[in-house]
Amino acid sequence: MDDKIDKKDYADAASAGAKADAEFQAENIENSPGEVTEERVTLTEEDNVRIRHKTDRAILTILIWVYFLQILDKTVLGYSAIFGLREDTGLTGNQYSLLGSIAPIAQLAWQPFSSVLIVKVPHRILMPILVLGWGIAQSLTPLCMNFTTLLVNRFFLGLFEAGCLPLFSVITAQWYRRSEQPVRIAAWYGTNGLATIVGAALCYGLGHISSPIFKSWQIIFLVTGLITVATVPIIYLRLSNNPQTARFLTPTERLQCIERLRANQSGSTTNTTISWHQVAELFLDVKTYLWVVMALANNLGAQVTNTFGPLILSGLGFDKYKTTLLNMPFGAIQYTIILAVAYAAVKVRYKSLTLATILVPILIGLVLLYTLPRTAADGPGKNTGPLLVGYYFLAFIFGCNTMIVSWILANTAGTTKRSAMMSLYNAASSAGNIIGPLLFDAADAPEYHPGLRSTLGVYAMLVAVVVLQAGNLVLANRAQSRRRVAHGKPAVIVDHSMEREYVDMHDDGVDGLGQLALADLTDKENDEFIYVY
Repeated sequence: MDDKIDKKDYADAASAGAKADAEFQAENIENSPGEVTEERVTLTEEDNVRIRHKTDRAILTILIWVYFLQILDKTVLGYSAIFGLREDTGLTGNQYSLLGSIAPIAQLAWQPFSSVLIVKVPHRILMPILVLGWGIAQSLTPLCMNFTTLLVNRFFLGLFEAGCLPLFSVITAQWYRRSEQPVRIAAWYGTNGLATIVGAALCYGLGHISSPIFKSWQIIFLVTGLITVATVPIIYLRLSNNPQTARFLTPTERLQCIERLRANQSGSTTNTTISWHQVAELFLDVKTYLWVVMALANNLGAQVTNTFGPLILSGLGFDKYKTTLLNMPFGAIQYTIILAVAYAAVKVRYKSLTLATILVPILIGLVLLYTLPRTAADGPGKNTGPLLVGYYFLAFIFGCNTMIVSWILANTAGTTKRSAMMSLYNAASSAGNIIGPLLFDAADAPEYHPGLRSTLGVYAMLVAVVVLQAGNLVLANRAQSRRRVAHGKPAVIVDHSMEREYVDMHDDGVDGLGQLALADLTDKENDEFIYVY
């Protein structure tokens, strides 16, 4: 898009933003019977904190629990492999690898529909449907006793999980300021680590159950699936669709909630119309393709730990029970890293610097796993400690995902564009999850040298892509400055959305700022949007 923009289009956009302000106030504020106000509501830091805490209790708790269930249901495939799944179902060759890939294949195929559903279907309806679908698939896994039935089952599991990450990302952007988003994303995405811990402990306990009807791996799938299904009514009762209709806020608090989000400059939260020009802009935007490469590369590594982590540990000479328990520290490290990375992103602000930094231990871990010889099959040897350290360093992979998602959300505006971008992110993640397991052939066990070598090359490339994206966003901000000057605004404006405490953007003394905030404009259409690099 050219730096110059048609003045009539700009005026129309500003008018639309002002209209959105007035319409929202008319719908939500009751000053006295029969009266409404068109004055902007005042918001103090105390109000800001109170509303944020209410949002955390009502929205964030649901996101945390449901994402935890999704990761738990996905993770137990790796544990089931060491509790007899492969032997009992007659899996041979790369069939287990294909089971790890089929769910991401379903997710990849479903992404175009997912981006539409997120815009068109109320979140309070969409999320319970998705959870119910994958919960039923998980619960039916014990009935699958051969490769074909397992493949079909895992396909439907992936199909219903397909909208989870983009939906959760959109919800987070919808309810939180940009400075708050990294920590909130870390809160629900960090359940990757908690699910690893709980999954290991759960599988360790359930694996000891002796049943004449069910195998250990069948019990694991049945229990986790039924827990997921039982969650569905809770989601429907607690979740709200958007700030404008939040049932946990008073009418005045709803307006204050919108006001505290104004500085995000990310547009309307109630638009249910697909804007095809926003889709076109997405595909013409250079940063879109850099995000896609990041997602593809990092999730290639993430799937390696999910699907082959327990097998890599068992290759160090441990039995199935010790292998399961040794994955618990990995989950704890994972969770700690995700939270620490999110905190660092808030403090440092430069997401590119934070992301590049956490890529270093991942590279070190891959080098250790690739270069150090494995122990003998009869028990752990002298390299077990360093190999475990190398494996645990891979937990930083999940900190990368947190940073990439928060970086995307901070730099994408427009209802359709944001939804489509997160669906593209998930599609790229799915592609990485498809490729990841296929790099690890059973014939290469226990070293898996070819797969580790390929993964190492991918992460080396990822460092370069992060640097390119940072440079691209610096140039984008310069273009925004030129556009503001052309519209009679200051070249430099303060990005209050990145302040830790609420600051009214109108206190800057610049007339007209914020009028575009509630219009459904993309980051390129809104000259007040500031890119975060």
